[in-house]
Amino acid sequence: MHEFSRASQIVEAVLNEAARQEAAKVTEVELEIGDLTFLGLEQVRFSYEILTEKTIAKDSKLTIREIHGRGKCDGCGYDGPLSYLNDPQFHIAFATFNCPQCGRQLTLSAGRECIIKRIRIMKN
Repeated sequence: MHEFSRASQIVEAVLNEAARQEAAKVTEVELEIGDLTFLGLEQVRFSYEILTEKTIAKDSKLTIREIHGRGKCDGCGYDGPLSYLNDPQFHIAFATFNCPQCGRQLTLSAGRECIIKRIRIMKN
């Protein structure tokens, strides 16, 4: 259940920033979450709702944009999408990805992020 833990970190960061900005209300939070984080987006939404229940972020709109995994190859210059199955084994040991053009190991360039992109607030 790492979704609840990650959502806790997100809510904490949002509320800290809202306090820093002297916000009366958080109205919207926009996230970018990579599919290689293997976070269940619906579980993140559910956890967010629970965690914001008694805060100034209660009933705020949560928008999540999923970022698909991409890789770069230092050998042939490939820069593109990854081909993989959502294998539960990846939750334990992270897989390596090979270039579809030359077979070398790819460097991940997208898909592992979990970013708070924007927080909308109302001030007093």
